[in-house]
Amino acid sequence: MQKTNLKEKELRANLKAVVSNPIKTTGYNDINLKQWKDYSDVRTDTLWEFPTRLKTGGHTNEYHGNYIPQIAQQLYKRYTKSHDIVLDLFLGSGTSAIEAVNMDRRCIGVELKEDMVEHVKQKFSPKQNVTDVNIICGDSTTIEAKEKVEARLDVMGAEKAQLLILHPPYDDIIKFSDKKEDLSNCATTEEFYDMFELVAKNGYDLLENGRFAALIIGDSYKNSEVQPLGFRCMERMQRLGFILKSIIVKDMQGNERAKGKTANLWRYRALAGGFSIFKHEYVMIFQKPKK
Repeated sequence: MQKTNLKEKELRANLKAVVSNPIKTTGYNDINLKQWKDYSDVRTDTLWEFPTRLKTGGHTNEYHGNYIPQIAQQLYKRYTKSHDIVLDLFLGSGTSAIEAVNMDRRCIGVELKEDMVEHVKQKFSPKQNVTDVNIICGDSTTIEAKEKVEARLDVMGAEKAQLLILHPPYDDIIKFSDKKEDLSNCATTEEFYDMFELVAKNGYDLLENGRFAALIIGDSYKNSEVQPLGFRCMERMQRLGFILKSIIVKDMQGNERAKGKTANLWRYRALAGGFSIFKHEYVMIFQKPKK
């Protein structure tokens, strides 16, 4: 009887602790699910429309081809916690790193171009370039780049990253450099897929179990037919073991520059060629299995 009473008291105490605890999270973000109605700024739909690109908080529109900061904000709120490490294997002009600092996250970025690496480093203080942001000049398809990321993770006190960002070139639409390692210089679209898969494999290995990855990509039009880059890259990631969680369609209003003068020409080409003008890109969300 005494043991039964002790068990009942213990159960009641545990229940009281649960009821009185105002915090309930998924474990991979800071969202308190007991107050879920307070997070109206966090998108949970599959159509994202952002009329303009955010140009505050250190962000500029200096580099053609970078993704808009609002995407990073949504991804970080939904899939990371304070002080988590974001790994971006196509860092570019540093959108992922800038927003990581703004939102009390950390970032490791890999960028192929030496001049871009030095340019992005200048956006942060010397201390931030050690404690909050680590930028590696390297080829994300290689084992060498993977080992460099592992070394930076060790310095930052972590074994794996908590969020993976993949924003590759959209095949050869924009040439980012003259380097043969650059995915925008692939001889064929099939080669582009193969090289992307090498990068995604490194990302998979460097990502913590149970955590998320985001693929930001659009399609292309080549040889009079659509090249479904988004879905082909999605298939490559699934082949590696990633679980597809969401396919988000994002309008491209915030990305385009200097399209106004050529809009009529593209409309003529569309009418003449039987195709449609791209006004969207994808944000595809994946999860690495927990085990």
